[in-house]
Amino acid sequence: MKVNALDHVNIITADLDGTCDFYAELLSLDRRNAPPPLTPQTAQWMYDDADRPILHINSLDCIRAYDREVAPGPTGSIHHVALNCSGYDEVIARLNARARDHQVNLIEAIGLRQVFTLDPNGVLLELNFFGD
Repeated sequence: MKVNALDHVNIITADLDGTCDFYAELLSLDRRNAPPPLTPQTAQWMYDDADRPILHINSLDCIRAYDREVAPGPTGSIHHVALNCSGYDEVIARLNARARDHQVNLIEAIGLRQVFTLDPNGVLLELNFFGD
């Protein structure tokens, strides 16, 4: 057994459209309806340019295979979601154009620039740019 890659991150939100718009605009992800039995009103999947549904965005009332108490806001035990990205200057420009709070961190030893920002639900994103 081995882990090949991060498959997806699921975000539960009270603002399905606003959350999908945030990820589409900031990260250029493609919004699509989730497969049945999920409905377009309760679940949207955000695809990367390799056609992978890396973010699953669900409304509070969306059905779940493993149900538990959820509420929008801080991510609980999960500190952040890290994404390997390219296009550093473009992301910074998008954040600035939308007046989104963000923090930049540089790890020179490994050629890494990081951008930290919160999504509309308080999910902390770590956007990693290696050699970009």
